[in-house]
Amino acid sequence: MSEILVVENITKIFASAKRSLTVLNDISFSITEGSSISIVGPSGSGKTTLLGLCAGLDVATHGTISLNGIKLNVLDEDDRAYTRNQYIGFIFQNFQLLPTLTAIENVTVPLELRGEKNYLNKGKDLLSRVGLGDRISHYPSQLSGGEQQRVAIARAFITDPKILFADEPTGNLDEETASYVEDLIFDLNKQQGTTLVMVTHNLELASKTDRILKIKGGKLVEDQIVTPV
Repeated sequence: MSEILVVENITKIFASAKRSLTVLNDISFSITEGSSISIVGPSGSGKTTLLGLCAGLDVATHGTISLNGIKLNVLDEDDRAYTRNQYIGFIFQNFQLLPTLTAIENVTVPLELRGEKNYLNKGKDLLSRVGLGDRISHYPSQLSGGEQQRVAIARAFITDPKILFADEPTGNLDEETASYVEDLIFDLNKQQGTTLVMVTHNLELASKTDRILKIKGGKLVEDQIVTPV
């Protein structure tokens, strides 16, 4: 399979007037299309920063990142936003739903931004697939945390992304709800052939992916292939 994400010698330095902080230091790895990978490590190790760079939400200080053959570091913000909308899905720990939009409106926003016309039917289908077919007109405040995350999952998959980035997708959920959401993510990911890149502190969840990258002190200290049980 071809490589959908190639990270080469990435360093990220945050500079202020008084000092600079190296959050990531010379990290390299690649991910093949259709595979799943977890990024783990202690708080402050640079996991979320790395995820943001891979998704084109920020630009590395040094090094290159290629997503689907596109070098993100040479793009301006508008072109990176276009690339994200074309190829990337996101799931965040805090859901990031728009409070003034209903479930169906939140889910279909990415397709509306693309100018696609048949977005309502696709949105309804995805909400049904995540078990929320009867909640399409509810606002986020009328939904539980687990239901909000399921809306976010439907939104992430509606563009048929080539790669899905998930940042602690079950971090704000109770154990039972988290297990349900995990199964949803992996099931939809498999059905749609999406590549999954997930940041998590949950090693049990990480073990469900094909590979585990361990980050410590801004460095990649381990790249482990997960052996199926």
